Amino acid sequence: MADDARETLLEEKEENNCPGCKIDRVKQEQRGIPYIHLSFIWLVSLCTALPISSLFPYLYFMIEDFHVAKKEEHIGFYAGFVASSFMIGRALTSILWGKLADRYGRKPIILMGTFSVIIFNTLFGLSTSFWFAISVRFLLGCVNCLLGVIRAYASEVVSEEYHALSLSVVSTSRGIGLIVGPAIGGYLAQPAEKYPNLFSQDSVFGRFPYFLPSLVISLYATGALIACWWLPETLHTRCRTAHGRLNPNEPEYSPNELNDGGSTSRGLDHQKIQSKPSLLRNRPLMAIIIVYCVFSLQEIAYSEIFSLWAVSDISYGGLSFSSQDVGEVLAISGLGLLLFQLLVYPLMEKTLGLLVVIRLSAVMLIPLLSCYPSIASLSGLTLRLVIICASILKNALSISLVTGLFILLNKAVPQSQRGAANGISMTAMSSFKSFGPAGGGVL
Repeated sequence: MADDARETLLEEKEENNCPGCKIDRVKQEQRGIPYIHLSFIWLVSLCTALPISSLFPYLYFMIEDFHVAKKEEHIGFYAGFVASSFMIGRALTSILWGKLADRYGRKPIILMGTFSVIIFNTLFGLSTSFWFAISVRFLLGCVNCLLGVIRAYASEVVSEEYHALSLSVVSTSRGIGLIVGPAIGGYLAQPAEKYPNLFSQDSVFGRFPYFLPSLVISLYATGALIACWWLPETLHTRCRTAHGRLNPNEPEYSPNELNDGGSTSRGLDHQKIQSKPSLLRNRPLMAIIIVYCVFSLQEIAYSEIFSLWAVSDISYGGLSFSSQDVGEVLAISGLGLLLFQLLVYPLMEKTLGLLVVIRLSAVMLIPLLSCYPSIASLSGLTLRLVIICASILKNALSISLVTGLFILLNKAVPQSQRGAANGISMTAMSSFKSFGPAGGGVL
């Protein structure tokens, strides 16, 4: 009896000190939508979206200022490699960061990724050569580990009934990024030329015309880093679940050794974790990752090609838009995406079901993207209205597909493998995305 009582007290002490157990108790006591936790997810997800989306409105002009392209039609070729370097770096390190998040916790990895945005995004704005820009973007991709880890975190910090909502917030932040990012890049790039009354050519913003948008994003990342200091950890690190996860070769605890209630369920979860096969043999997970990779390839190629196509001259089949025009189109379509994600998508998922929404979105994207070349024959107000409507529809279909895949991916693995699973998906996705900008730019 004394040994049983001592063991019970020891377990209670471990659970009180374990951040994963604490967040489990919070979820059990939770009533209503967890707005605070969702706001943390939103802040971090936006922090990883802005450096990518803000680049495209001014990338064409940045490459032109580097004087690396001998002909105007070669600018897209070099722009593709700048955009791809970020994805290559992320592909090389995503699995490592996912495994580190599974071992040491989600919070330290999120803090490190947010800090990397502050440093390397600022350096990118100070780029004066093609190779320096590529190097900084590559290093940002290597250290920026936010997206995979925050997807795992989003499914753990809220109760199961809010999983769809929390993962939808990750996707919605991308919609916010599509509004704010292109607007920041389009309006703040080359400020000495656009706003000569505020910025002189001799100022730092005149000598580094693309520093201002990078600086604004880095300031936001600084605020997000400070806010994330109070981010609650979700990984079990100081209880029997954690002991079994960190020492997989030791004998398992039988369910009879554990107390009833939450400890019993964690013991059963521990047994499931121990008997789980390799992630590479998890067929549902691999199928989801393959679909996500194929979609990611066309998505990043679209983002790259759209901006280059929009600012290209009409004689080359483009729209002759300015960087500000591109920013406006992307910002308006991003606002439409935000409204769709908050108002329409939950109703669609509830009515049609998750798999139907994913399949329907994938099928509808094919004819929509095929119509884009014919839009270049339009002009004036008609052109702007059509391109905005097409962009809104494209973004809505894309976000429906991505959110559905996020939900399925996190349901396919237990918590102890969730960081690694998202790391594998990020590595595979980033590998495909690294070909998208380069291939799109060449074409």
